[in-house]
Amino acid sequence: MKRALTTVLVISLATFLLSCSEPLTTREKGAGIGTLTGAGLGAIIGSATGHAGAGAGIGAAVGLIGGALIGDQMQARQKQEQAVQQQLAAQQAEIQRQNQELQKLKAQQQR
Repeated sequence: MKRALTTVLVISLATFLLSCSEPLTTREKGAGIGTLTGAGLGAIIGSATGHAGAGAGIGAAVGLIGGALIGDQMQARQKQEQAVQQQLAAQQAEIQRQNQELQKLKAQQQR
């Protein structure tokens, strides 16, 4: 019974991960890692109590939620960092433009 449940979980997760046509988001990666880790830890803990299949299922569900939440936070942080990098690039471009303008003015003044 527990082998059948584990096999179904592994096949389902593999199908989910392999069927994505676009790269996984950080949230999706976190959910996948959390699910696998939770299922593994749940199976280990469940086997100590004689219920490895139930432990794997509960662990997978908890891992999925936890991994998705952590992945979501990481994804939000990445978006913030990208916004800051875009702002910095725009400011650097403006500084370069102003420096070029200053150089032109200095060259005109020396004539």
